[in-house]
Amino acid sequence: MIQVRGPEIEKADQKKRVKLWIVRGFRSVILIAVLLGLTAATRRCLQELREQKFSLTSVDGLGFLTACFWYGLGMLPCWAYWHRILKAMGQKPTCLESFRAFFIGQLGKYVPGKATVVALRADWVGSERTRLPPAATSVFIETLTMMAVGGGLSCTYLIVVPQQHITGVPLGPNTLAALALALMFVSGVPIWPPLFRKLVMMVGVKRADPEIASALKGIDLRLLLTGWLLNLLAWSCWGMSLLMILRSLPDATASWSDWPLLTASVALAMVAGFLSLIPGGLGVREMVILSLLAPYGGTVALVSAVMLRLAWLLTEVLCAIILYIGRWIPFDRDHSTRHL
Repeated sequence: MIQVRGPEIEKADQKKRVKLWIVRGFRSVILIAVLLGLTAATRRCLQELREQKFSLTSVDGLGFLTACFWYGLGMLPCWAYWHRILKAMGQKPTCLESFRAFFIGQLGKYVPGKATVVALRADWVGSERTRLPPAATSVFIETLTMMAVGGGLSCTYLIVVPQQHITGVPLGPNTLAALALALMFVSGVPIWPPLFRKLVMMVGVKRADPEIASALKGIDLRLLLTGWLLNLLAWSCWGMSLLMILRSLPDATASWSDWPLLTASVALAMVAGFLSLIPGGLGVREMVILSLLAPYGGTVALVSAVMLRLAWLLTEVLCAIILYIGRWIPFDRDHSTRHL
């Protein structure tokens, strides 16, 4: 029996094809932007190392890889928190979907404006079980919580532990403590549940998703407290990553007792770099680390900052590639077809 296709069906099919081409075009533009951002970040790192007359061959390979491991390990609590936010907002992504979206989305931070992270994560985690507006909203909660914890952690350390060694550097101890405190409030205040709900409604998300008000009810203080605890674990791992970088350098003498200082350093540097809106926090992170790691010497501090950025970039790229290729695995076939 021959089925006759009516004009309504033909029109619907045409709309689907146009939508598909628009989505594919959007993803292609994002991919190109990410590749250009990664290339620029890598070239900047290598240029800074050349300016310091530092050779990568002098780095202890095992120490560098250990730094990559600690960074990747620190990403897991952040992913767990984001997955928990999605669940609290009534979304139902699988662990694999959110895990893949989280790590692939990390590459978006190398594109100016930071919005690419939101776009990548929401696009990759979106499905019939996870709506795009709540997914995008959840990224802001996760990211701002991480930044607030980083600012609070570094501020606490700088206040409790005297920093007499910080002299003749770009930023003094009082300035760094004030900066950390300011960054904590700038990041933390907007995600206070009652205020965050109002902000989301003010920007007009309800027009895109009439059910967003119901989803936002899942954002409460208990969820934020969970986020603070998980992010404390994350920052601790990232401080260990910086310690491993220093121990891999030929002229550094870092000890395990330096771990609290290094954790505070990497926290403040990363938060300041993020809120600067500069792709990858280039320049801003180095200025903060150069101030806090003054005891190691200016050259070692600068080289460690650049090597840390290289280690994190390499970890993010490798994880993203593995998870991107893994979209063809059989048990994730339904989601993988969205990104062919």
